[in-house]
Amino acid sequence: MEIRPTTDKDLDVFVDTLHAAFGLFPETPVEGGGLWWSALETDRCLLALTADGRPVGTAATYPFELTLPGETLVPVSGVTAVGVLPSHRRQGVLTAMMRHQLAGLRAGGDFLSVLLASEASIYGRFGYGPATHTSELKVSRHRAAPALPRAGGAADARAAGSVEVLRRAECGDILEEVYDQYRRAQPGALSRPHRWWALRAGQPPISPAPRYVAVHRDADGAPDGYASYSIESGTLTVDETVATDDDVFTALARFVLEHDLVSQVVFKHVPPEHPLRWQLADIRAGEVSGVMDWLWVRLLDVPRALTARGWSSDGDLVLDVDDPFLGERDRWLLTVRDGKADCVPTDREADLSLDVRDLGSVYLGGTAPSTLVRAGHIRAHHPGAAGLADALFRAERSPHCLHWF
Repeated sequence: MEIRPTTDKDLDVFVDTLHAAFGLFPETPVEGGGLWWSALETDRCLLALTADGRPVGTAATYPFELTLPGETLVPVSGVTAVGVLPSHRRQGVLTAMMRHQLAGLRAGGDFLSVLLASEASIYGRFGYGPATHTSELKVSRHRAAPALPRAGGAADARAAGSVEVLRRAECGDILEEVYDQYRRAQPGALSRPHRWWALRAGQPPISPAPRYVAVHRDADGAPDGYASYSIESGTLTVDETVATDDDVFTALARFVLEHDLVSQVVFKHVPPEHPLRWQLADIRAGEVSGVMDWLWVRLLDVPRALTARGWSSDGDLVLDVDDPFLGERDRWLLTVRDGKADCVPTDREADLSLDVRDLGSVYLGGTAPSTLVRAGHIRAHHPGAAGLADALFRAERSPHCLHWF
């Protein structure tokens, strides 16, 4: 079997092979673009070929920036378009592609890789761990009366700002600008390169699918939030709500919850711990459903990754990290002082022993190490180890990712 990068001449073969792996057919191009694979960069795509040259597998990456705790922006490769033809599954094709891809990312200087998993059981064995989660919030509009606002809270923000409804085609630059402001301050968020917006490659509101957009502006008229939505059969569905602070989110939520001729509002991609339900007079009016993992993280260089993010408390922690897929096991002393970390090899006794996939799960602060200790994933070597790890890895703001890729 040969695994090689693609060229521009291979794009149709790559797309056809990928769709065949999932039993799908490529969409027909339409005016205005919008094909999700149009943002692929052929030099970042891989084809797996049999000895006689038949394509049987695909994998690719996108170049993104990931926001880490401490509002640190780092380059990251987003793994996508991974598929193997049904006729060649369980023959080592996927494993070979993942090994080839990770080696290439490391050689290129990457220390982190991320992906969205089509099945949760696939990518743990390659060292990826679920690091952010998302959910849907369904609200009965007729029971959506707000709780009494506090002084200086959302009501004041709403009075100072305004909401304007635009068609998706009228506000592309606004969406790109507001999303970029939002993702720079949100741990777990990925950049949306201009290429994506220009090609309209992805899901709404990036794609050309018809949508209305509620744009929030501050007191000076500058856009600082938006909600992309559509209405069908009495249900208003919000694709995503992007806001630079909680008050703007609340103002946009109240706007769509007051929409006439709607019986239910569905907010997609809401952080599981978002306070919106608590802002309703009837907390049962908001039903959380569809909680699922979203962004999976893979550390390719443990010390670089741990020293890149910000930290909210001080301490020393010895981590014994096993990476069975790459055949590596190392022990690291993590020393955190004043929000910055140092990470060096050590012979000291370990505080925690863990798989690299579990390190990926706790890396952004969305999963407490003590949770994985209780689950049997991480081994704590003394009673205080899990609590210390919780304090160190905790982020000031829960990580969340909206971007689909």
